[in-house]
Amino acid sequence: MKIEHLEIEVLNFLFIGRDLTIFALIYYFIEMETVSRTKIKELLKMQPGQDVLAKGWVRTKRGNKQVKFIALNDGSTINNIQVVAEAEHFSEDLLKKITTGASLAVRGKLVESIGSGQHVELKAEAIEVYGECDPMRYPLQKKDTSLEYLRTVAHMRLRTNTFGAILRIRNAMAFAIHSFFQSKGFVYLHTPLITESDAEGAGDMFQVTTLDLTKVPMHNGKVDFSKDFFGKKTSLTVSGQLEGELGATAVGEIYTFGPTFRAENSNTPRHLAEFWMIEPEMAFYDMYETMDLEEEFVKYLVQYALDHCMEDIQFLNDKYDDTLIERLKSVLGIEFVRLTYTEGIKILEESGQQFEYPVKWGVDLQSEHERYLVEKHFKKPVILTDYPKEIKAFYMKQNEDGKTVRGTDVLFPKIGEIIGGSERESSLEKLEKRIDELGMSRKNLEWYIDTRRFGTVPHSGFGLGFERLLLFVTGMSNIRDVIPFPRTPRNADF
Repeated sequence: MKIEHLEIEVLNFLFIGRDLTIFALIYYFIEMETVSRTKIKELLKMQPGQDVLAKGWVRTKRGNKQVKFIALNDGSTINNIQVVAEAEHFSEDLLKKITTGASLAVRGKLVESIGSGQHVELKAEAIEVYGECDPMRYPLQKKDTSLEYLRTVAHMRLRTNTFGAILRIRNAMAFAIHSFFQSKGFVYLHTPLITESDAEGAGDMFQVTTLDLTKVPMHNGKVDFSKDFFGKKTSLTVSGQLEGELGATAVGEIYTFGPTFRAENSNTPRHLAEFWMIEPEMAFYDMYETMDLEEEFVKYLVQYALDHCMEDIQFLNDKYDDTLIERLKSVLGIEFVRLTYTEGIKILEESGQQFEYPVKWGVDLQSEHERYLVEKHFKKPVILTDYPKEIKAFYMKQNEDGKTVRGTDVLFPKIGEIIGGSERESSLEKLEKRIDELGMSRKNLEWYIDTRRFGTVPHSGFGLGFERLLLFVTGMSNIRDVIPFPRTPRNADF
């Protein structure tokens, strides 16, 4: 630390004959707290000459015997502030404690930086080490640590520049989602995480139980769920849509935003067992109004990212995907292509392209098919409609042809499907018939069917996978890298 000569004289006068060290320390701690902490994001915007207090973690330390240069970051920005610590003012023992990963409080003066990249740096007058970091054990020592390695230390990877940028973008996108729907008068609805219904009809759900798995109660050869907490078989939700429809048919327009769960044994770069979904449901909307809203929504989010996260996006563009910014801008200012499933199949069949999964009418399109339409054929986002009813969920409104339903999937470059939506079946008769055709339990869905019995209306909705959106906005290629703590088959660490 540095204490000015005049200050020392004052201390000597007040404490003649006493141990100056004690009072110097007291002075130091008092002085550290007389200046309020300023986040590094704000420090980098300030003018030289101001006394400031910065706190953060050490990214790097370099220098020589005379001076040390410390890159300090507090997570508020992708950028570091350079701390200049002249060795004559600090003990050797203190400087040794300042290693990559250590946490510091630094008081000093902002001065004009002679280096490139920032116009100010912090000339240290006092340094406190909050937490030391053993350089031999710290897992983030290497400059170019791979994303694959970082997944094994997911509890620490958030401190890297990459994941700091992703977290800030994720935060901004979450805010933008609420901003968009609130500006349109939608009601934010909290739908249950525990449910007995499978909205998708897939059956791949995580069971929720309080039963003792070593002594499972049985009745007639089956598990007796009457002894369970809820008195019936329950699972973690795969979607809040069905409950969302209840809200829409009460207050007009709602949206949900929360975690959903799929027990699919899928180890692809596009799937997670736990992910977040945005699901708006709108009374009195038809398929065409829904497509308009889907397009407006994703354009709003992309524009918000460019307006509020440009530093982080630029970093990811430069480090991982040099086409990221260009691709984000490309979806703005254009109209998305609107195409029926039948027309899309025809284009794919006539493309001459060799696909891993063969294409014919009636198949569920794979990512390679969706990306061909978006990236090679149209070179812009596509909204695909009117899918065969056999490959879509029971709640989608049937067209008059009896073969297709009013689905509305939004396809994006590099991602494929980013939104899945539809006009919902409003006819009681058709809905019940479809439930029976699929062998689903009408009894378990009586509460849902009631929305068609009592004041049914045309209504629509869609679901946007939050992590799919973040893949597009960040340019990351693996969905495990856009969520802080990924949950995948055989992986629930941290």
